[in-house]
Amino acid sequence: MNQITPPGQLELIPENAPFSPEQRSWLNGFFAGLIAPEAGGVQPLSVDAGAAVMKEASGNSADDDDAPWHDQTLPMAERMKLAEGKPLRRRMMAAMAQQDCGQCGYNCHDYSDAIAGRKEARLNLCVPGGKETMRMLKELAVELDQAPAAPAAPAVEAPAAPAAAMSPPGRSRDNPAPATFLSRRRLNGAGSEKETWHVEFDLEAAGLDYVVGDSFGVFATNDLGLVDQIIAVLGASPLTQVNGKTLREVLHRDLSLAPAPDSLFELLSFVSGGAVREKARALAQGADPDGDAAVLDVLAALQKFPGIRPHPEAFVEALEPLQPRLYSISSSHRATPGRLSLTVDAVRYVIGKRRRSGLASTFLAERIQPGETLPVYVQRAHGFGLPSDPAVPVIMIGPGTGIAPFRAFLLDRQATGAPGRNWLFFGHQRSDCDFFYADELKALKSDGVLTRLSLAWSRDSDAKFYVQDRMREVGRELWSWLADGAHVYVCGDAKRMAKDVERALVDITAQFGARSTDEAVAYVSGLKKAGRYQQDVY
Repeated sequence: MNQITPPGQLELIPENAPFSPEQRSWLNGFFAGLIAPEAGGVQPLSVDAGAAVMKEASGNSADDDDAPWHDQTLPMAERMKLAEGKPLRRRMMAAMAQQDCGQCGYNCHDYSDAIAGRKEARLNLCVPGGKETMRMLKELAVELDQAPAAPAAPAVEAPAAPAAAMSPPGRSRDNPAPATFLSRRRLNGAGSEKETWHVEFDLEAAGLDYVVGDSFGVFATNDLGLVDQIIAVLGASPLTQVNGKTLREVLHRDLSLAPAPDSLFELLSFVSGGAVREKARALAQGADPDGDAAVLDVLAALQKFPGIRPHPEAFVEALEPLQPRLYSISSSHRATPGRLSLTVDAVRYVIGKRRRSGLASTFLAERIQPGETLPVYVQRAHGFGLPSDPAVPVIMIGPGTGIAPFRAFLLDRQATGAPGRNWLFFGHQRSDCDFFYADELKALKSDGVLTRLSLAWSRDSDAKFYVQDRMREVGRELWSWLADGAHVYVCGDAKRMAKDVERALVDITAQFGARSTDEAVAYVSGLKKAGRYQQDVY
C-alpha cells in the first residue's frame, strides 16, 4: 500500500527507493527538517544514496544479503561463528534452523527481522530449531533490550494506516481453517521396519486450494494417555480449572509436552531446595549434569524430580504453546480438487522403558478418526515448485517420505498435460515392502508421464545403496538432462541425504561436463541461484 507524503512535506526519497512506505515517510520528514532553509534547490535522493543513508541508520552491512549461515546442514555453533560481527538481526537469523519451513509463519530471514524490529515478541516459534534456537534467541534478545531506542519520527500529522488485515482462514498458522480427516492407509508392506501412512483430507468446507510444492500445517493434539500420566505425577485433579479450562483440556490441546522447556526447570528449582534445586537450575541454564537433557520431555522432567509438585497454574504457565507441524503435500489440487493428501512417517521410539511418540505423526496415524475435523492451514512454498514453462524437464530426488511433493508434481503434470519430461529417483530400505505408490508410479510410467524411474534399495543386499549411488550410475544421462535445461528437486533429510545428493551432482558435472571440481561446484551453485536446483529438506 502506498503511503501519501503529508501536505507540505518535500518528496526527497523517491518511490523506487528500497524502503517501506513508513521508512520513506519518516526519511522525507527527517531530511526536510535538515535542509528546510534551502529547500528550493533540493533534489530527491538517488536510490543508492537513500540506501546508504538507511544502511547507516540501521547498522546493516553492505553484504547483508549474503547469508553463508543459511544452510540447514551446519550446526548452530558454526552458523553463529559465520554470523559474528553481523548486525543483530542477522545473528538472530543464524540462530534459526535455516529450513525456511514456514512453521513460524515467516521464513528464517523475515522471522529474525520481525524479532529485531520488535514486531514479533515470540521467541519459541522455530519448531525445527527447538530449544537450541530459543535459547540463542533469548540470549540475543538481551542485546535488543539494551539497544538505545530509535530516534522519534518528526511530529508530522499523517493519515492513519489501517490495521493489518488478518490473512483469510486457512492461509496462515494464526488463522487456521477446519478440514475433515477422511482416511489413512499404510504404505509399507509386511516385514517393513517403517510405519508410513498415506493420509487424506477434505478441504471443501475450508474452501482451501493449494499448488504443488506447498506445505500443509496441522494442529495436532497431545495423546490423552500422556496427559493423564503428567496429571498423575503432578498429583492434581484433571478437572482443576486453569485459565477457564480444565487442566486436562489445556494439556491436551494447548501446550507442548516435548521437550521440557527451560522455564519448567526454573519452576522446579524455585519449589525445591539443596542439590535438587542446583540440578534443576543447571538444566534451566542449558547444562546437562546427568547427560540426559536431550531426552527430557515434560513427563520425564517431572519424573526426574520425584515428589516436587508445582501448583497446576504455575506448571501450565511454565510450558510452551503447542505448535503446528508442517508436511509436504503429496497431491495436486488440479488432479483432485477439494482433496489433499500427505505422506507421513509415524515416529515411535523407546527411551529407557518408556515408549514415546511423535506428536503429529501418531496423531495422524492413529488418534484422529475419519469424519473428525482439525485446524489446518496451507503454507505457501518458499522457492519450491514446478517450472513456469511446462515443457521444461524435471529431475526429482526423494527417498522415503521425500517422495511426497514429487507424487504431487507428477499428478499435476498429468492433469495439465505438461509435455516436459519427468525423472524420479526414489529409494528406501527394501523393494518388497517399502516401494511407496508403486502401482501409481508404474501407471504414470506406462502413460508416458513418468519418463524415467530410478530406484535404490539400501537393505536389499549386504552393500548399502542409496539414491546418490544410482545418480552416479546414470551420470551421463543425468548430465544430458541438465544440459537440456532440466530443473533439479531434492526432498528429504538435510543432514545427510541432501548433502550426498549435491556432492553426487558436483561429481557428475565434473566428470560428464568436463569441468574441474571448483568449476563443477560453481555450476551447481549457479543452478541454485537460477532456481534450477530447489530443495525441500528438513
